[in-house]
Amino acid sequence: MKIAIIGAGAMGCLYGAKLSTVPDNQVFLLDIWKEHVDAINNGGIYMEENGELLRYNHLTAATDATGVGVVDLAIIFVKSTLTEQAVEANKAVFGNDTIAITLQNGIGNIESIGSLIGTDNVMAGTTAHGATMLGPGKMRHAGVGKTIIGELSGVRTKRINKIAELFSTAGLEVEVSENVLGLVWDKLLVNVGINALTGITKLTNGELLQYPEIEEILEEAVKEGIAVAKAKGIVLGFTDPVEHTKEVCKATAANKSSMLQDVLKHKPTEIEMINGAVVREGKRAGLATPVNQVLCALIHYFEKVK
Repeated sequence: MKIAIIGAGAMGCLYGAKLSTVPDNQVFLLDIWKEHVDAINNGGIYMEENGELLRYNHLTAATDATGVGVVDLAIIFVKSTLTEQAVEANKAVFGNDTIAITLQNGIGNIESIGSLIGTDNVMAGTTAHGATMLGPGKMRHAGVGKTIIGELSGVRTKRINKIAELFSTAGLEVEVSENVLGLVWDKLLVNVGINALTGITKLTNGELLQYPEIEEILEEAVKEGIAVAKAKGIVLGFTDPVEHTKEVCKATAANKSSMLQDVLKHKPTEIEMINGAVVREGKRAGLATPVNQVLCALIHYFEKVK
């Protein structure tokens, strides 16, 4: 299968590297970071995994999609704020039968991709893997988890089964869901409870639960998200998303969330696609979301302060 990974950050490199181990696959990593692209083309991807340094060199990186051409599968791994821009810039890889899968954080990516290539070939999913960039052509596989994918319709089609088989062959634990939109919201609610609060307090995920006043804000932010999801008719996968979010805090206790990392590096965050999504969808449903509004405002403040 001919595959394009749009966004060759840590997660894009992880999936690209794993998929490149399947003999019949052609894998292309597309990214605007030229030094990174050059490093991959010159020496492959170096991945720290389970105490070993592994090299994956059966793939190609590029800053321009024109030379890649139309692919069978495009996996979108850019930040949610850059989705439309990235898909537009890499339109050359999308043909009439190209399947696009978003495994990104936040809400709105499906709509952004669909607006440019049509929704018929857009699929979605979530990943529980963790990965960190170490430098050009180098990354660390920091945590192993399941990849869950599905058709937006909920139908288990031949093509979704084929992609699941492809992931499995590449050593990626995979599951096909008939409620992928619910899964996307399940993950959103976890991010709603954790990301902004870590960015504001500079605490790790686990430390959020060490302060009752912070834990209470986490609870209220997630509860607002639950109310919005229910108003939209989303079927959530967890009976108690608040408790699930706390369990994720415990399981990833030492982790610095992506939003905290962005705040520390004075980089734009994905706040508008996470807590901001709850606020926007809440307005459409006629629901107040004051906690998420405040979290958005505070993160926007930190984005402006150097």
